[in-house]
Amino acid sequence: MEPVTAPRTFSGRYEVTHLIARGGMAQVYRALDLRLGRHVALKVLFPELSVDRTFVERFRREAQAAANLSHPNVVAVYDWGEDEGTYFIVMELITGTSLATALRAERTLAATRAASIAAQVASALTYAHRHGVVHRDIKPGNVMLTDDGQVKVTDFGIAQAVSTEEGLTMAGSVMGTAAYFSPEQAEGAVVDGRSDVYSLGIVLYEMLAGRTPFVGDSPVAVASMHVRNAPPLLRDLNPAVPVDIEAVTMRALAKAPDDRYQSAEEFRSDLLRFTEGQPVLAEGVTQVVGVGATSVIAAGTTAVVPPRDSTVVVPAVDPPDTGITAISSADEALLAPIPVIEEPVRDVATKQESSPQSWWLAALLVLALLVAGFFVYRGLSSATTVGLPNVIRLPATAAANLLRGDGFHIRGQVPITSSLPAGEVAKTIPAQGAQVHPGAKVELFVSKGNPVPVTVPPVAGLPLLTAQSTLTKDKLGFKEFYAPSWTSPVVPGSVLAQSPLAGMTAPSQTAVTLTILAPGGTYPVPNVVGQAPAIAGATLTTYGLTVGQTTSACTTSSGIVQGNVVSTIPAAPTPVQAHTVVNLTLSSGACPVPVPDLYNLTPQQATATITAAQLAPFVTSTCSQPGYTPTGFIVSQSPPATAPAKPGSPVYAYVGCTPPSSTTTSSTLPPGATPIHPAQPHQHGRFRRRRH
Repeated sequence: MEPVTAPRTFSGRYEVTHLIARGGMAQVYRALDLRLGRHVALKVLFPELSVDRTFVERFRREAQAAANLSHPNVVAVYDWGEDEGTYFIVMELITGTSLATALRAERTLAATRAASIAAQVASALTYAHRHGVVHRDIKPGNVMLTDDGQVKVTDFGIAQAVSTEEGLTMAGSVMGTAAYFSPEQAEGAVVDGRSDVYSLGIVLYEMLAGRTPFVGDSPVAVASMHVRNAPPLLRDLNPAVPVDIEAVTMRALAKAPDDRYQSAEEFRSDLLRFTEGQPVLAEGVTQVVGVGATSVIAAGTTAVVPPRDSTVVVPAVDPPDTGITAISSADEALLAPIPVIEEPVRDVATKQESSPQSWWLAALLVLALLVAGFFVYRGLSSATTVGLPNVIRLPATAAANLLRGDGFHIRGQVPITSSLPAGEVAKTIPAQGAQVHPGAKVELFVSKGNPVPVTVPPVAGLPLLTAQSTLTKDKLGFKEFYAPSWTSPVVPGSVLAQSPLAGMTAPSQTAVTLTILAPGGTYPVPNVVGQAPAIAGATLTTYGLTVGQTTSACTTSSGIVQGNVVSTIPAAPTPVQAHTVVNLTLSSGACPVPVPDLYNLTPQQATATITAAQLAPFVTSTCSQPGYTPTGFIVSQSPPATAPAKPGSPVYAYVGCTPPSSTTTSSTLPPGATPIHPAQPHQHGRFRRRRH
């Protein structure tokens, strides 16, 4: 992070302080939001691109797509705008590093860690796909690893809403990063969420193997390999990779979208099965592309690799012909148009013009052969069936190997509760003995064993991943329920409730329902009144809220210490979403109160009046000479009426005196005392001024 030599403030609000990174079309800065007093990330489009409508539209789309996604694994977008012809996006500032940086430092990651990172990315993609947004540029540079271990996906710069028909790429070209293209993306075809699944599979492959599956001397060469070449098996590059995670990765990298995981959520579920030590649903098979195609990039191959983490525009690659074998990364000549030999073509044309009858005869002959071939194939395919072998009670691995040896394909393995020992096949679809075509797909249902009673552990209040791990260790399953709102403050990402409750007995493998707050869900602002600012700020941050401005105000409550919080905006318990800004008002001390008018009150009335005004009463008599008697009414006070005074401060009230054999009231006032209405006679008429 480099300090900025010439700071600039965008829109009079965002003051740039440091340069974080430079990208393909923008620079990212650390900036201070002067209005809310928080640090943000400011993504600024290069000035030379601000005049390009296409790039500006991409930039606007990035802000619009990401701003509609509120998810723990998606970098939040707060604002976007334009300042003196320069366009910018205001985003959540992430404290951590990118996955690309981590891979440059570590090269490969442990299988469990790689699967966990990929599962969190898949969670973000699941949420985006449900909202109609396909990212289309998943790569390590767009995956951020926070200091607290959370994964966040950023840069929806070429994300496109599935429902939109507006295109941002030129005809015959595709936008993205060549090393992480899906085959359909490289071909310039329409993409959906399964394209993101493929790109995430490439990222997972790189985390495990230390390199992407396809390398070449140009983005076009790499893009063509996504379409035509099978990736090297992970275990050929890194023998330490477990078989199950290799199967998961290779299924995500299937060339045909229908052969991949059909959703990011399905991909995430299989990744979590691997991290929890459960059997995965992916089958460990090698991909074949075209007729006899094999991968030509082996471990240790040296190739010139362009910067693989750069977003580029490349021509769309034509889909492979069924007769093309594997294409070398350097053999770009196959991508060029096939040269046309003009002379033979002219000869044929001449012959066709001179012999029209032979042309018709040839066409009829070809048509007859096609019809005959169709009926022969139909008869043979309907007549050739075989019985499915019985693999019930066999270990799942042995059953899969047996079926593959007989030419069948394993569609997946589904764990179920059964009386058979754990790991054995309980049933198959199609069922054993069923007549099926050779090469049919078979789904294995693997026993999880007999359920035994277990005590449900307490997981409410724990982070979601911790709760899931705890349940797995106790031989229980889990499923998530997203609550749209909650009635008490929420720690983002934590389990709000569980069912069955902690301490109850349930059969092993029972799925415990974990209630978590849905993205964009609401919960009340916590009550921090009376807390010190640091404690209040920590409380709000714990509950996923952002501390905003701090102001001061006096308070009439004697229970609030000066300097502590007297109120918040929004006030508790207003329902809000995560990341809402909460402003604090601190006590500047007790508000002053006016001193009441005590004239002509009895000592008892004066005491009650002073106490009601939150002041301390001190009622005394002014009679200090022998023979003088108190009148029973207040004639003076200190401080005077209506003067401001701090709550709890003293107010002195003085009772009048009558001298011996006198009809007038007199009093000797102490220093500082103020006579009350000295010219006014007592309202009760008991005393009159003496006549001389």
